[in-house]
Amino acid sequence: MPNPLLSPSENPYQWPDFQTLVAEHYVDAARRGAALQLEEIESIATNTAPATFENTVLALEASGQVLRRTMMTFFTVLSAHGTEDLRTIQSEMSGIMTRQEDAIYLNETLYSRLQGLDVSSLEGEDARLAEHTLKEFELAGAALDAEAKGKLSELNERISELSSQFSNLALENQNAHAVYFADAGELEGLSEAAIASAAKAALDAGHSEGFLLPLVSPSQQPVLAQLTRSDSRRLVHEASLSRGLDSTLGLAAEMASLRAERASVLGFANHAETVLAKATAPDTAAVGQRLAELSAPAIRNANAEAETLSAIAGGPINAWDWRFYSEKVLREKYSVDTNAVRDYFELERVLVDGVFATATRLYGITFTERFDLPTYHPDVRVWEVIDADGSGLALYSGDFLARATKKGGAWMTTLRDGASFLNERPIVTNTLNVAPPVAGQPILLTLDETNTLFHEFGHALHGMFASGKYASLAGTSVPRDFVEFPSQVNEMWALHQDVVSGYAKHFVTNEPLEPAVLENLRAAELWGQGFATTEYLAASVLDWAWHTIDAGTVIENPEEFEQQVLLSAGFDPQLIAPRYRTGYFQHIFANGYSAGYYSYIWSEVLDADTVQWFAENGGLMRENGNRFREELLSRGNTRDPLESYRLFRGRNAEVDPLLRRRGLVNAE
Repeated sequence: MPNPLLSPSENPYQWPDFQTLVAEHYVDAARRGAALQLEEIESIATNTAPATFENTVLALEASGQVLRRTMMTFFTVLSAHGTEDLRTIQSEMSGIMTRQEDAIYLNETLYSRLQGLDVSSLEGEDARLAEHTLKEFELAGAALDAEAKGKLSELNERISELSSQFSNLALENQNAHAVYFADAGELEGLSEAAIASAAKAALDAGHSEGFLLPLVSPSQQPVLAQLTRSDSRRLVHEASLSRGLDSTLGLAAEMASLRAERASVLGFANHAETVLAKATAPDTAAVGQRLAELSAPAIRNANAEAETLSAIAGGPINAWDWRFYSEKVLREKYSVDTNAVRDYFELERVLVDGVFATATRLYGITFTERFDLPTYHPDVRVWEVIDADGSGLALYSGDFLARATKKGGAWMTTLRDGASFLNERPIVTNTLNVAPPVAGQPILLTLDETNTLFHEFGHALHGMFASGKYASLAGTSVPRDFVEFPSQVNEMWALHQDVVSGYAKHFVTNEPLEPAVLENLRAAELWGQGFATTEYLAASVLDWAWHTIDAGTVIENPEEFEQQVLLSAGFDPQLIAPRYRTGYFQHIFANGYSAGYYSYIWSEVLDADTVQWFAENGGLMRENGNRFREELLSRGNTRDPLESYRLFRGRNAEVDPLLRRRGLVNAE
């Protein structure tokens, strides 16, 4: 049969024909799409007519649609359902994309044509696209001489290979480090449902009996809060932290060195500088200063929390015991039992009566589930999003349950962009890793997972509200240290009184979450911020250290490098591990966040300031939602994102709301 990727799908919104796609289709379409685009590029570059916006910039924007469609589909499926046949072709697919980008951005004739283009008469999005396109070429090395371009291509290809290897090994390691227990007594403290789920996981993994606790992507494992036996907690904790010690560390170190060398070829001091050339942060000094300024008070708060926990434990606290005793503080001091609260956070209600209902109140959009569209896995669900005027706005896809073929964490991707130039409407996806229940049981979320769902849906809103002309500037195609801002804002609604009352109902009795419990949850928000901020900042500092090394630096012992970086910054990794250690830090070694993990805290300045604006202006109101959508969510990169923020807020963001939220204002 014909390759379905070679032409736009006839499904609504060009939804991919997942039911017919196989690995061979991706490779074939990528190869053919790359060849087709190179023919288009050659035609643009050698056009004898004078360069114009239409025959150069717009022609470039329109090129390569087969390859673009193929890669968007492939990498969406690979991360969520990376079966062996897809992981086998990952390196080739990444290599095709890397070589294609070099063939375009290092094309001297095409670059000269862009340089000679008169853009003085352009306005609005046209001017923005022309500026963006030329900058992309310059940052990719278009102005280098032939020898430097050859070196750059070699580096790009090797980095791409290493990144694919890291991604595959990280998934294998996460599955391989799941912790097996032979006796149910070792799982004391877990609920009956959790123990049943562990028994099922053991059977699924090939064990004839026993229990298996799969790991989640970050260092800290949620089960540590419930397991009552310290020896069981230690096994899980050490399994988590040991991921990659014998496999991915070397890949990470080589990638960091090659990125530093690549930065030098491009004329930058280090890889972080190349990243900030496309960011809102002004320079590496500003990022380093922000991380240092926040780290010191966060560590002091964490140390104060450790003293509280040690008093409860009757002695110095161990790293694997932290979450267990922190949970005790929540129960005893704040009357919060996070395990019991799960009974009120059933996935379907959180999604429909919480996430969707909030979007309806704020933006007027509604959701209709589509059962007629094929999916890449039976767990995937699809909704059509209808705008307030009754028109079709987007498709939203949710893939919420964990499985062995899915990488860890949670994320949003786009399968199509909101770009009128390409006649596309958005298709956005949210992917989580919620532990699947045993048959017949409901899917219950933790409070963290509830917040994560709201967070990822914030990214989805950013994508589905895109209303510009060009895909290159649409939706989440904004600087990395801005892209987390809309998602973090959407988290504010998870425990908002008007929202939580609609979805937080006991999955058996249908009784609502008592107002007193909600008040206790809010009162407890500052507890644990020392730990949470410290583990995040430790990971950010680690990322920054890897990507501010000089060209020529070779890290012989990556584990020792990691320890030295953390200790010199004031962290105690033996007590609080970074949220991600080097060996499983997929954000920076596989997912495009290299020298960008600081972005979460950088964006949170905007987020906290925006939450304050909503509070000052009536909260959950359609008028407020419309303003946020019009000035920010819909704009993408069609204008400077910080200009969009100023037009929304009426001023630049202030840092005080973030400091208060994180409990850092009075930390001395």
